[in-house]
Amino acid sequence: MAPGSTLQTVTQAQSQSQGQAQSPLGAPATRHALFEDYALHPKAWDELFAGAGRSHDYCRVLFDRLGQLNVGEFIDKRTSADLAFINNGITFSVYSDRRGTEKIFPFDLIPRPVHGAEWDDLEAGLVQRIRALNIFLDDVYHDARILKEGIIPEDLVLQSKGFRPEMVGFSPPGKQYLHVVGTDLIRDRDGRFLVLEDNGRSPSGVSYVLENRVVMKKVFPQLFQQCRVRRVEDYPRRLREALSSVAPEGAGDTPTIVLLSPGPYNSAYFEHCFLARHMGVELVFGQDLFVHDDRVYLHTTRGPQRVDVIYRRIDDAFLDPKAFRPDSMLGVPNLMRAYRAGNVTLANAVGTGVADDKAIYPFVEDMIRFYLSEEPVLKNVPTYICARPDDLKYTLEHIAELVVKAVNESGGYGMLMGPWSTSAQCAEFAEKVKENPRNYVAQPVVTLSTSPTWTDEGLAPRHVDLRPYIVSGTSTWVLPGGLTRTALVKGSLVVNSSQGGGSKDTWVMENGR
Repeated sequence: MAPGSTLQTVTQAQSQSQGQAQSPLGAPATRHALFEDYALHPKAWDELFAGAGRSHDYCRVLFDRLGQLNVGEFIDKRTSADLAFINNGITFSVYSDRRGTEKIFPFDLIPRPVHGAEWDDLEAGLVQRIRALNIFLDDVYHDARILKEGIIPEDLVLQSKGFRPEMVGFSPPGKQYLHVVGTDLIRDRDGRFLVLEDNGRSPSGVSYVLENRVVMKKVFPQLFQQCRVRRVEDYPRRLREALSSVAPEGAGDTPTIVLLSPGPYNSAYFEHCFLARHMGVELVFGQDLFVHDDRVYLHTTRGPQRVDVIYRRIDDAFLDPKAFRPDSMLGVPNLMRAYRAGNVTLANAVGTGVADDKAIYPFVEDMIRFYLSEEPVLKNVPTYICARPDDLKYTLEHIAELVVKAVNESGGYGMLMGPWSTSAQCAEFAEKVKENPRNYVAQPVVTLSTSPTWTDEGLAPRHVDLRPYIVSGTSTWVLPGGLTRTALVKGSLVVNSSQGGGSKDTWVMENGR
């Protein structure tokens, strides 16, 4: 078990519980004992509270029931939940952590509630967004109308690291490029959801959504019924159905699907195993597959088995050493030949990275208007594209006030949080931006919403975001929940698990009153 593990936290919490037995928080339960000392963040929207000591209307049942717990009872439940995560080996890896690769994903027991009606609006916005992004991908690899008409600068697309010339003129089965997308959302001070970015290559984290739900149901079985929380357990089945629906012609009624993983050293390997097991498909590595006569086969003890769909969790560059990086030991030689011959479906399609390039993201609202003739349901966070001279000038002059991001990084890497950085750090980052402006965008600091989170000092507001998952085959489905990521450090806006963040269960509630 890694240093600073959950078990250690449990021990600390138990000690704290004993220490608080005589404190006001440990007094016999009052109506809202658990929340008695909770102090709202003065400048952020709170996901549970509408004001001091008062919940949002749709959270009333959740607020009343959880509030009946005293601190000792809450910690007992938290201890049970933490042990369940340890026993189930729910882990992730941090490449930069030299103390050990495997960590227990920190989990907070207070769920993040979302009203069902509000979720319906979110869902409509997400489906609209994915429709536009999918058409955009087909367009840039075929007619490029959006570039010819000047809606998006051509150079910005062609210079994107995610753009794959190998895909020009090729259409994947069903013209479906984005089979799984995780779109990161935040709430601003007014409680309005905004899109922070789209993850259209290999979005991770859904396994934690499902495992969080299993644990929460064990800890709060009655509360789920009282709040009428929408189910998330259908995700593996929905994903399998979506992948089956876009299998190549001739695959039959039951296409063979595999999940292609880079292996145990990948940070999301737990998730790869989890999804393969729950989808009922083989988890494979590159050496398990081979291509013959432009068809993909799986080595089995019964002989070669034809593969129709590959849910790949390997980046484009490593998929096929014959087509991309020749030094790749993770991919399958000649896989692109089989793909271009129409004999296998890759999910997500090769070349989707151009759609989640952070310098392309600011144009998604324009894509929706251009392709769908609709107004975007969800708005973006205002973004400066450093490839533009005026935006670059503004970014460099205001770098200490902005969040500056590398366009192809994820997990909180390659990012400057201007207001929390020193002058030297800002100056150093400014030089990087000047050297390669195309590689950076900048955004104003948005004070993320907060949610009550258990800390060493009791319940306190911590900033959160939300990653819903959208699954597309011949139709599109949005998981009614998603991963709520939590910044565990007071005041921090960085919620990424690789940067020390944790997670919460997201409850989309039909009836919270």
